[in-house]
Amino acid sequence: MQYKKRILIICPFPQGVAAGQRLKYEQYLNHWRDNGYEIKISSFMDMPMWKIVYTPENYVSKILGTLRGYCRRLYDVFRVPRYDLIYIFMWVTPFGTSLFERLYRLLSRHIVYDIEDNFLEEQKGLNPLTTLLKGPGKAKYLIKNSDFVVSSSPFLNDYCLDLNLRKASTFISSSVNTKYFTPSNSYNRKKTVTIGWTGTFSSKRHLDLLEVVFLKLNKRINFKLRIISNFHYDLPGIDLEVIQWTKKNEVKDLQGIDIGVYPLVQDDWVLGKSGLKAIQYMAFGLPTVATNFGTTPTIIKHMMNGWLVKTEEEWILALEELIKNPKLRQNLGEAARLTVLENYSTDVIKSTYLSILNNVTGRGK
Repeated sequence: MQYKKRILIICPFPQGVAAGQRLKYEQYLNHWRDNGYEIKISSFMDMPMWKIVYTPENYVSKILGTLRGYCRRLYDVFRVPRYDLIYIFMWVTPFGTSLFERLYRLLSRHIVYDIEDNFLEEQKGLNPLTTLLKGPGKAKYLIKNSDFVVSSSPFLNDYCLDLNLRKASTFISSSVNTKYFTPSNSYNRKKTVTIGWTGTFSSKRHLDLLEVVFLKLNKRINFKLRIISNFHYDLPGIDLEVIQWTKKNEVKDLQGIDIGVYPLVQDDWVLGKSGLKAIQYMAFGLPTVATNFGTTPTIIKHMMNGWLVKTEEEWILALEELIKNPKLRQNLGEAARLTVLENYSTDVIKSTYLSILNNVTGRGK
């Protein structure tokens, strides 16, 4: 019997709750196990911490949750050497210097580092104290010294290739299980058309870009707005439905949308985003209106499988036309689904992850 190589995954969030983990490497854990790997997961946050981390106040609980996370990382120090591969997503610890990252590198046989979004750009413009707390040196150190880097966009991958000592980095797109994310839209429902957005508190600033768009659009045509999130949202004057995201209802809630929107702040940080939300909407066969910036134009081809926009006027025009035209919604939505099936499904991408693990651990040699 072939020896099962052991992987320890070091990640910020509990398994199955954060989109950045769920729709990236977490989808492939069973595939890795089926191909000879034994996997253990160590998340910095436990579930009690996850449930309150984006809520206001609860300061004592957040401090206690953070301390529990650091205790787990100290415990991990003693077991890191026993694993064939350490797979790190984002960071080892969230605050301070790169001390823990350096220690894990010293003790690890091999490290694969998975960086989501442009974490480096997120640190710019912060005051010195906040910069220290955010730990900007962590990502740079891991990019430079890991055996392999998995990046979240072509733009970020160029940076990682230049910095990594082994010149070992590749962009792997976010992906979805197309057997689970399935269309149910008739494109001509006898009810008000629903525009939808899904995301967490950390991406709310992108949603906020559309407040004026929704208010102006509401004066021109009737529509409903559905927000699927983990935060409170209010927009007076709009027919609004806010749904708290749950894994159990994720598919049903997204299937209730007629048009997906993917607004983006046009800055360097966004260049690291993989276009996950667009891919999610498209998997459901939804016509998607998205900001023409960053990775998105590599996924959406304007008026072929979606609608790319930049200005407020373009947003209003696109949404109004899609609300009025069910045939256009259908044409773009069906083409979007086909794009995901061909390029962004787990069946297409799973071999890329496995080949990296095999090569880094020597199994593929």
